[in-house]
Amino acid sequence: MRRILPLLLAAPLLLAQAPSPQAAPETQPVYNAADSIIANAPASHWIDIPADDIMVMETAAGTMAIQLAPQFAPAHVAAIKALVRTGQFDDGRIVRVQDNYVVQWTARPDPAKPKAAPLPAEYERPMAGLSFTPSPYQDTYAQAGWVSGWQAARDPATGTAWLAHCYATVGVGRDNPPDTGDSTELYTVIGHGPRHLDRNIANVGRVLSGIEPHAALPRGSEALGFYRTEAEKPKITRVRLASQIPGFARWQMMDTASPSFAAVVQARANRTGFFPRPAGAADLCTLRVPVRAVK
Repeated sequence: MRRILPLLLAAPLLLAQAPSPQAAPETQPVYNAADSIIANAPASHWIDIPADDIMVMETAAGTMAIQLAPQFAPAHVAAIKALVRTGQFDDGRIVRVQDNYVVQWTARPDPAKPKAAPLPAEYERPMAGLSFTPSPYQDTYAQAGWVSGWQAARDPATGTAWLAHCYATVGVGRDNPPDTGDSTELYTVIGHGPRHLDRNIANVGRVLSGIEPHAALPRGSEALGFYRTEAEKPKITRVRLASQIPGFARWQMMDTASPSFAAVVQARANRTGFFPRPAGAADLCTLRVPVRAVK
């Protein structure tokens, strides 16, 4: 069945600009380049990503490493891990590539397997137990910020929080309500962040690496970017959890409550030295959380 997707911030880290004889009496502060801040962030400003929360998907286009978010969608993530461990994503297909929107794929159909029980609508969760670092910039949709390395938003009135739909987000395809998806159909965002999907679809993770060749796949010719023929659908050869792969790289994400990340946010919003008119603001989806593979 085709499923359709309808800080407490530290003070900005500044570098003083040494005056020269030709310099104007007053110079503007220069923000550290984000790449330099990331490269020099101390080890204490990084969080290890559990290997059991990384899904490694090998396809005809390449390999994607996907970080799962059990703290936001525990039932969906548990279902995904069960599908991975039983090999049901192996020999699956990429079924949809819609320009400026998503790449969508499905597990291999198993006619002998009974239809899965409905999963809970894990579109948001209680704020209780979460440490929320607010963005210093206004968001169109909600109070935006970060939770333990994830781009997120919250509603103080309801006491709830959710992951934001940004580039490389991974979500669960579903039909119209009350269907919530069974985690056999997943997608990743390859365009401008479709934040209208927030709190409407289960957001279960994000791509850590390997999204580029998949975002470059030919667009589907059918409505919503679905491929018309079976021959057009790129094959999924194998999917495993990183914990199942000996020697797989260890991954880390930057602690979004750290001074290093606060400096990254400022640097990306205020590209002094490049922007003649620094924006002084940034959309949440442009403030991506740095991740890295480490030995």
